[in-house]
Amino acid sequence: MTGRRRTRSTFLPGLLTRHAGHGILSALTAVACASLLAGCGVVPGTTEDAGGDTITVMTWAPQNTEATNKPGMPALARAYARWINAGGGINGRKLNVLTCNDHNDSVAAAKCARRAAKENVVAVVGSYSQYAGSFFPSLEGAGIPYIGGYGITNDEFTSPLSYPVNGGQPALLAGLGSALSDCGPVALIRPDTLAGDQLPPLLDSGLKAGGHRASNDQRAAEDATAYDDQAERALRTTTGGTGQGCVVPALGDRSGTFMDSFRRARGDYPDVRTATVLGSVDQTVIDATGGASGPYEGSYITGWYPVASDPRWDEMKRVIRQEAFGDNRIDPADAGVQTTWIAYTVFRQVAESIGDGEVTADTVTQALDDGLKVSTGGLTPTLRWQFQDKLAAVGFPRLVNANVTVQVVREGRLVSARKGFVDTTKTLQDADVDY
Repeated sequence: MTGRRRTRSTFLPGLLTRHAGHGILSALTAVACASLLAGCGVVPGTTEDAGGDTITVMTWAPQNTEATNKPGMPALARAYARWINAGGGINGRKLNVLTCNDHNDSVAAAKCARRAAKENVVAVVGSYSQYAGSFFPSLEGAGIPYIGGYGITNDEFTSPLSYPVNGGQPALLAGLGSALSDCGPVALIRPDTLAGDQLPPLLDSGLKAGGHRASNDQRAAEDATAYDDQAERALRTTTGGTGQGCVVPALGDRSGTFMDSFRRARGDYPDVRTATVLGSVDQTVIDATGGASGPYEGSYITGWYPVASDPRWDEMKRVIRQEAFGDNRIDPADAGVQTTWIAYTVFRQVAESIGDGEVTADTVTQALDDGLKVSTGGLTPTLRWQFQDKLAAVGFPRLVNANVTVQVVREGRLVSARKGFVDTTKTLQDADVDY
């Protein structure tokens, strides 16, 4: 029956053995989802149709939290399913999308994964969670592929069942370093955490490739309510040398908090430029901070995909208009929404490649592992996953798309600063990253 999962017995057993104990937890999923009822759902009108002619997947993301929220990702997944089903489904099969709220919480993320195993989903598609260490054990134990995660965790570039569609933070930072090679002194403000410790070598790899010296690494508390001291130090560091310096906040959701402090302090110093990565800043943030008169005007920002105004996004925008008109959770310029669109584009081609065969977690994984080449309409290069890819030596064996786009804020709008993609593969290969 389509959508059912066979027990895996041959897929890299040595790598998956450490997670075997998590399989027994799937029996708890019904209780787990009950506690997350507000965050778990399906595409309206499809639950009753689940069965032999239905392909069931899941999308999860944090919603209604005091930290990062990505409600547009599950909302787009539902809209995508309505669009596909209105056109006859995938090879005549209905697409059934389950959704789950990970609440920015490790326990909730694990519950979402156990629910995915309980529901026999054939893949988790286009999702966001910071807690890969909590959800991957259950997915790996059940043999469920994770297609198109947001690229926010290292596990997404190491797990044999992860199929990322972008280069995550590594590619963004390496690309940003390359773009800033004409800057004066560069200051990086980043979290004082283990994850934050990995950021300077990635940025510095790009700076080094452009003949620039390493950045000034400045640690900061990731949950601070103000960054006055860090802003003053960054300004002193970047205005004391020759050439216009650059300040790079890489504090995730707290980058905006840093910029509030930075904006208050910068009037006492010579002009400096700011630069960051998509995810820390997007068009919504730029608008909210003053647009052309705000602190991001003139900033370089690296992203994974073409700018939102690029015609390659037209089909996604058309689907949003048709299937989610008035749903203000879905912002076509949001990198999470864009990642979900690309992930479902990948999944659709994988499922279509199986033809009349049974679509299960096993057959989806097999199609991907057999070297299926997937086109995303120019939004990424052609994607193809191998277990050991070019960046395995630096700890990213699943990173197959190291391309980034370089964007700049002009008159309050994100526009392309350079034509086409910048491939950061060689830059990352030379990075001194300790994983």
